[in-house]
Amino acid sequence: MSKKIISIKKTLLLVLLSVMSFSGAKAQDKVEASLNADFVSSYIWRGQDLGNVSIQPCVGVSYKGLSLSAWGSMGFSDSDTKEIDLILEYSYGGLTVGITDYWTSGEFGYFHYASERTSHTFEAGIAYDFGPLALSWSTNFAGYVGYNDNGNKAYASYLSVSVPFSLGGIDWTAEVGATPWGNDYYNDGGTGFQVSSVSVMASKEIKITDSFSLPLYGQVIWNPYTEGAWFVAGISF
Repeated sequence: MSKKIISIKKTLLLVLLSVMSFSGAKAQDKVEASLNADFVSSYIWRGQDLGNVSIQPCVGVSYKGLSLSAWGSMGFSDSDTKEIDLILEYSYGGLTVGITDYWTSGEFGYFHYASERTSHTFEAGIAYDFGPLALSWSTNFAGYVGYNDNGNKAYASYLSVSVPFSLGGIDWTAEVGATPWGNDYYNDGGTGFQVSSVSVMASKEIKITDSFSLPLYGQVIWNPYTEGAWFVAGISF
C-alpha cells in the first residue's frame, strides 16, 4: 500500500477524531451536524453519465469553517455504479479548500489503495465565491489520477465557472466546466483542452404545508466534447 495514501487516510481519521472530541468536550462551541439526501432522475457529474435514477445521501459535521462529510450515490439497478466520497474542507469567507476521496464500485474493493490497483481517486480543490460568479479548480493527486494517450500520469484536472441569477421568481445557475489537458479520467481520453460541461439549473421551493417544503431543481447539461446531452430533475430532502 502506498505510504502517501496511508498518510492521507491517517490525516482524515485524526481530523474526524478531533471534531468528535470538540463535540463531546466543548458543547458550547456548537459543532454542527447535517443529514440530507437528493433523489435524482440520473447521475451526471462534470459532463459524464454515471448512473440512472439514484438516491444520494450526505452526512457531515462542521466546526468553525472546517467540515468533514460523507456523500454517496446508489442506483436502483444492479448495473449502476455505487459511490462513496469522503470530503474534508475548510472555508473562510468566499474561499474553500478541500480534499476529496472518491471511491466507485468496480474491479477493486474499497480497501485497495495501490495506484495501479485502486478504485479510489484523491482530489485537491480550491474555490472562491465572488458573489456574482464562482471559480473552482480541482486536481487528482493520488490513487487513480488519470492517464494521457502516452500512458503517462496526467493528474487530471477540472475547472469551472458558475454564475447564479434570479429570473421569473426562480433561482438559476449557469455553469461551464472544462478539463485543461487530455486524460482518460474525463471524456474517455482525448488530448488538449476540452469543454466537458455546459449547464443551466433552475431551483425552487415547492410548498407542501405551512411548515414544510421540498426543494425541486431541474438541470439541462451538455458535453460539447462528447456531444452528450441530459435533462436531470432532482428533489432534496
